[in-house]
Amino acid sequence: MIDRYSRKHMRQLWELPIRYQRWLDVELAVCEAFAEAGVIPQADMEVIRQRAGFDVGRIEEIEVTVKHDVIAFLTSVSEHVGESSRFIHMGLTSSDILDTSLALLMRDAADVIIGDISELLPVLREQAFRHKDTVCIGRSHGVHAEPMAFGLKFAMWYEEMSRNVIRMQQAREVISVGKLSGAVGTFSSIEPEIEEGVLKRLGLTPEPVATQVVQRDRHAQYLTTLAIVASTIEKIAVEIRHLQRTEVREAEEPFSVGQKGSSAMPHKRNPIGSENLTGLARVVRSNAQAALENVALWHERDISHSSVERIIIPDSTILVDYMLHRLKGIITGLVVYPQAMQRNLARTSGLYNSQKVLLALIEKGLSRETAYANVQRLAMQAWQEEADFKTLLKNDDNIKSYLTPETLDQLFDLRDYLKHVDYIYNRVFKN
Repeated sequence: MIDRYSRKHMRQLWELPIRYQRWLDVELAVCEAFAEAGVIPQADMEVIRQRAGFDVGRIEEIEVTVKHDVIAFLTSVSEHVGESSRFIHMGLTSSDILDTSLALLMRDAADVIIGDISELLPVLREQAFRHKDTVCIGRSHGVHAEPMAFGLKFAMWYEEMSRNVIRMQQAREVISVGKLSGAVGTFSSIEPEIEEGVLKRLGLTPEPVATQVVQRDRHAQYLTTLAIVASTIEKIAVEIRHLQRTEVREAEEPFSVGQKGSSAMPHKRNPIGSENLTGLARVVRSNAQAALENVALWHERDISHSSVERIIIPDSTILVDYMLHRLKGIITGLVVYPQAMQRNLARTSGLYNSQKVLLALIEKGLSRETAYANVQRLAMQAWQEEADFKTLLKNDDNIKSYLTPETLDQLFDLRDYLKHVDYIYNRVFKN
């Protein structure tokens, strides 16, 4: 496993020097297995160990002529090793090296992303507990519904990101598969024991049934998992964007000293970070679609998937790594306005208590239909006249015959909406 990467390191993971090094790692592991089996003389193996290397510039120069990246790579390696290079790539096809090394790279990238999520989770948890008793209006369809704890938003995001860790671990396991079984996966020029030994050495498992390539449903699962992670990030980002709207302004992204929001309007404080994350999520999801298109290949293998993967796998891992890092900064510095939440709670003059009044009337013996009609009638009046809902209820003859003013005061107690928050937190955070 590779140590924790920075954003720069995640990009470097997919640059040519490390990619070629992973190719060489696989080639050397195969040579070691052949040497242990007595196929490669120890003297030649020692030469290979000492001299094996490559030159990125030379590989590019050779590829101009041969138009085959693996052959260009092997030619560069042979120039370093000399005569003993005849044993390198013995019994293998290009995809044996490409797919097995790709698994190593994707596994390392998964470790980075799992680490990113693991660093985000305590930030979400901290905000959840900081705002556990902060009351805000809950919304459905963007319309005021019932009050809730603002911290529940973070608790929900924490729970979903926890599931994303599990998803990434599963995707990591699914992609940690290699193959060294030759041109169509039949071991025609190499023994299965060599594959088993090499992949064990590399920390991979064999593809049980391979064609020339590792099957692309594995890569599709990996990319769709990244797409789910990106969608969770977008889900959080969209909520922050809504909360930052001027008409709501219950929370907003951090706005640093000297930052400018608009070239034209000096007053602007825009949710640019969250908007950035929303846009990038679209890219990651579109890459997942391309990965799904890669599953179906002609016969034992074609090359239609290769060009796609050279774009979508590095791009998606780099993007999700960046997105998680940026989201962590936004959540850490999120500015929350409880007073605005109180103002928004008051905007509908208590209408959010309509369900409690409905249920209280039912308990008093009214049919649900009759109770609903009475409460809705007064609720619509409150909307249209911008009147106080509780006052309308107290003055309505139909309501007064069932609910006393004292009962209505109790029904309008905000504290009742938070009575089970501890129960929910215990389920999410396991005490």
